[in-house]
Amino acid sequence: MDLKFNSSRKYISITVPSKTQAMSPHIKSIDDIVVLGINLSRFNRLTQFFICVAGVFVFYLIYGYLQELIFSVEGFKPYGWYLTLVQFAFYSIFGLIELQLIQDKRRRIPGKTYMIIAFLTVGTMGLSNTSLGFLNYPTQVIFKCCKLIPVMLGGVFIQGKRYNVADVSAALCMSLGLIWFTLADSTVAPNFNLTGVVLISLALCADAVIGNVQEKVMKLHNASNSEMVLYSYSIGFVYILLGLTCTSGLGPAVTFCAKDPIRTYGYAFLFSLTGYFGISFVLALIKIFGALLAVTVTTGRKAMTIVLSFIFFAKPFTFQYVWSGFLVVLGIFLNVYSKNMDKIRLPSPYDLINKMVDLRKSRTLAQTV
Repeated sequence: MDLKFNSSRKYISITVPSKTQAMSPHIKSIDDIVVLGINLSRFNRLTQFFICVAGVFVFYLIYGYLQELIFSVEGFKPYGWYLTLVQFAFYSIFGLIELQLIQDKRRRIPGKTYMIIAFLTVGTMGLSNTSLGFLNYPTQVIFKCCKLIPVMLGGVFIQGKRYNVADVSAALCMSLGLIWFTLADSTVAPNFNLTGVVLISLALCADAVIGNVQEKVMKLHNASNSEMVLYSYSIGFVYILLGLTCTSGLGPAVTFCAKDPIRTYGYAFLFSLTGYFGISFVLALIKIFGALLAVTVTTGRKAMTIVLSFIFFAKPFTFQYVWSGFLVVLGIFLNVYSKNMDKIRLPSPYDLINKMVDLRKSRTLAQTV
């Protein structure tokens, strides 16, 4: 705020900064949302939604296939943390390249915040990758899908959000369906390990927190996706490198991967590339539509990943998978409905009863005539 005094005319001129200036001195436009060189701000919200959903599904379906393919390499299962280290290195490189392509390269989010986000990211992806050494892939995905409720709880406690009945019902339907899926899996192919369950549960907690934290800081500082990816994953890379060095887990992993670099580092590169593209669209979803809708979309993607997992990798099957899948789809519908309640109006039970009564009256009148 600038104050200007003029003694001759005796007045005070007050200049109030614009909203953009008040938010950050580095922000040129608060509306620009660029993903992989595509400026989504030029499209309406519906088009933005479909572009983001298409990006999430295409890239993450390939990502899921490659992840299971890597862990199908004989002897690779103990090296989940090393895979995460390589993945974080590639993400940092990709983020640096993308950041060079945009005009404003200055960091907007404080370094301390990035240290927290990096720690949560390491917990989410590192523990998730490592759990595949103890659990089969569909079970791991099912556990990850159950993060909808923790995200909602995180939204309440971190951002002070309030959710309606449709959101809560969506979370319950999806979680119940996924739990049913897990029970079916334990009956048909009991491959559970307590260590794997603990690892994926901890990853779930970190994942539930990180979505809300990212949404809050990206909206507050108007940071770009490439900035978020570069700093969070590069700092996370340092965390994992220090951890593997202290636990003597780096040497054996490097030796193992050097024996077959094409199937290890080659798969890891494609795995990281598709994951980077996917996370860029997820961050865009979080920034535009919020963490809850982003989790709903990624949960639907995980359900499709499970289907492809059964198609491409031989596994036992039971129809309990189908019924639990219907519950998940119902949960997704309820969540989409809750976001568009003003556009989609479902009939209430009272309306349905009145319609049935009117229908019976018309039939009775027709028979009388």
